Amino acid sequence: ALSPLLSSVLSLSVTNLCQWAASLFGLYVLYKITRFYMRWRELVTAFQPFPGPPCHWLYGNAHEFLKIGKDLDYALHWAQTYTYGFPLWLGNFYAWLVVTHPDYAKAILARQDPKDDAAYRFIVPWIGEGLLVLSGPKWFQHRRLLTPGFHYDVLKPYVRLMADCTKIMLDKWEQLIPDKKPVELFHHVSLMTLDTIMKCAFSYQSNCQTDRSDNDYIKAVYQLSYQVDHRFRNFIYHNDFIYYLSPQGLRFRKAQRIAHQHTDKVIKQRKELLKCEKELNKISQKRHLDFLDILLCAKDENGQGLSDKDLRAEVDTFMFEGHDTTASGISWIFYCMAKYPEHQEKCREEIRELLGDRDTMEWDDLGKIPYTTMCIKESLRLYPPVPGIAKKLSKSITFCDGRSLPEGSLIILSIYCINRSTSCWKDPEVFDPLRFSSENSSDRHPHAFLPFSAGARNCIGQNFAMNEMKVAVALTLQRFQLLPDPENEPVKIPQIVLRSLNGIHINVKKIKKNCMDNTPVDGSE
Repeated sequence: ALSPLLSSVLSLSVTNLCQWAASLFGLYVLYKITRFYMRWRELVTAFQPFPGPPCHWLYGNAHEFLKIGKDLDYALHWAQTYTYGFPLWLGNFYAWLVVTHPDYAKAILARQDPKDDAAYRFIVPWIGEGLLVLSGPKWFQHRRLLTPGFHYDVLKPYVRLMADCTKIMLDKWEQLIPDKKPVELFHHVSLMTLDTIMKCAFSYQSNCQTDRSDNDYIKAVYQLSYQVDHRFRNFIYHNDFIYYLSPQGLRFRKAQRIAHQHTDKVIKQRKELLKCEKELNKISQKRHLDFLDILLCAKDENGQGLSDKDLRAEVDTFMFEGHDTTASGISWIFYCMAKYPEHQEKCREEIRELLGDRDTMEWDDLGKIPYTTMCIKESLRLYPPVPGIAKKLSKSITFCDGRSLPEGSLIILSIYCINRSTSCWKDPEVFDPLRFSSENSSDRHPHAFLPFSAGARNCIGQNFAMNEMKVAVALTLQRFQLLPDPENEPVKIPQIVLRSLNGIHINVKKIKKNCMDNTPVDGSE
């Protein structure tokens, strides 16, 4: 016999069932509205001490945020208006405090708050949970494991490899000179930095600068960076189900598959080599292991190595971070050299005096180009490769002026705005390398210049990156005069790294070998 409850349910008419369903749906909607309202009240209360730009009642500051190519200009304008920082609202339920002052940056970077899951979760399907997005004990374990891979004894032999990869790029430029067309920097430099990171950190003999088939990875990185940024800016795509059914989601997955195939090939080849006794003997004689060998040979206290998932995540992270951020930095440095020829000439004189007839760089050369190094730093100040970092507070914080934010608040540390802050820099829009002379740097706020972040979670590969920038700039200026392309001024856009919406274009002219007057020649001579 059926229970009385089941009998009563079965006896309900279709109309009654629809009324019950409508009532349940109404209660669910009311619950969600209440949750949204409570979330909105929490955000309003949290950010009340921080005045900011006017917000639309429905979409907040999203109308400015969606003006691609203008968002950094808006942020800088607001940074000059609102001291220390300002709230950025995307709709009514997402808000960040955009930090634009080094005093606030110092307080944040002294902690070890995790990355913001609202922003970084879109990159995880691509690079996995590696050092960039990890937090807590697992981050500490991986950081401690990988730090020896960037010891100076490991970095020393990389300088020659960096020089060789740079020379391949410059040889390609010579072939372009007869066309008398501007060179789009980001593509060429990205291939060079990818070639460098694969040969240095992954012991992989790449031909990516000359083999067109290897360009697919670079194209995939461009597509993935664009898609991550596009998804973050469009609320409807924050829903995984909607996004992965959309054309944008299909493009993301296709590019992700290409990127993963590339890193899988690198891992597989190195694993095969490590099965060879000769290669194992070579590794055992090394005082410090290369990055990939550390990952493959690592064991914990129980004798367990990294899981395949963790291994893939770190390789994907460093394959991307190790070439794309450096490509951004070098591309913008070349742009600055072309735009400010008087500084380019001083760098060239310094480089020529150091290298003479040599066409390569050695480890000991890196510390002997102080003016070039100051120009590199000044370019990194104006055009930081990573323009911002997003964090989620693991506990409440009180800043130097007494204002506070509660646990769970989201923060964007705007490196771009801090590097151009009028409170730290005189005439911040002026390109002045002498800002970084020892006498001009001694009294500067330690968090006024943050190209590689700071604190415990600073960039693990910053010395590698600086070395590569010095090598690339020195060898390039030795061979070429860089000239601006006034018809193609770059439009800055943050897509994980600082890119240009229309590319970064310059003109290049070959310098006569052994000609002390630096007279450039074009390819027709």
